[in-house]
This record gives sequence, C-alpha cells and structure tokens, in this order.
Amino acid sequence: MAKPTHAEAEAAIRVLIEWAGDDPSREGLLETPARVAKAYRQLFAGYEEDPRAYLEKTFEEVGGYDELIVLRDIRVVSFCEHHMLPFLGRAHVGYLPTNRVVGISKLSRVVNAFSRRLQIQEKLTAEIAEAIQDILQPQASGS
Repeated sequence: MAKPTHAEAEAAIRVLIEWAGDDPSREGLLETPARVAKAYRQLFAGYEEDPRAYLEKTFEEVGGYDELIVLRDIRVVSFCEHHMLPFLGRAHVGYLPTNRVVGISKLSRVVNAFSRRLQIQEKLTAEIAEAIQDILQPQASGS
C-alpha cells in the first residue's frame, strides 16, 4: 500500500471540512489543511520510528544490580484506532534486570514512540512490555 502524499492528505482534510458543513476556502480555514496534515505527521510519528531500537544500546556492567528499575508518570498522548480521537494518560514502566540495563530516558522514548500510532491502550501496554522483555530479557517486566 503506497502512503498518500502530503498534498493528498491536505485534500482529504478539505473534504472533511466540507463534510462538516464549512467552506475550506474561507479565510480562517485556508491554511487549516496544511496545519492539520503537519500536526498529524507529528502525532503519528511513531510509524516512522522503531521503538525497539531505543532499547538496543544497553549497559552490561551493572555490578550485580538486582533491584527493580521503574520510571513513573510518563505522559502518554495517543489516538484510539476505532474513532481516531485522542486519549491521554500516564504510563509506569518497570523491569527487574538480569545482566543488562538501559538508560532510563530510553524507557520514556519507547513509550512515546509506541503511543504515536493508532491503537487501544491495552495494545500499547502489551507492545511496550513485549519490547522490554524481548530485548532486555529481564527477570520480570511490566507497563
């Protein structure tokens, strides 16, 4: 499936404005299709990223560290795949390392990359946990 062009996205937005009952050629809406397309590119940037790549640079010299690593209150902005409406929340990610750890900021990047896609929150949490489990191979993980 070929990805639509930016111009095609703008045209679709004009159609939606007309469908809603307004005139996309009126002054206040002239630049709206371009702004919306640009915003959607940012909101759905997760399709352009590989969240798992953030977990691949690990540190093996953990000096016997055997305590739970947790990052709390990661802001989540995502879009419901059923209605394309936003949902907001906070994610908490943790894992109990075996012999590899990742920089704590990488956990936040993984959450953000997965969240910038169309989905449901149950899928989001499963994708995050699965990536951590597959790549870091901790004793335990959760999101």
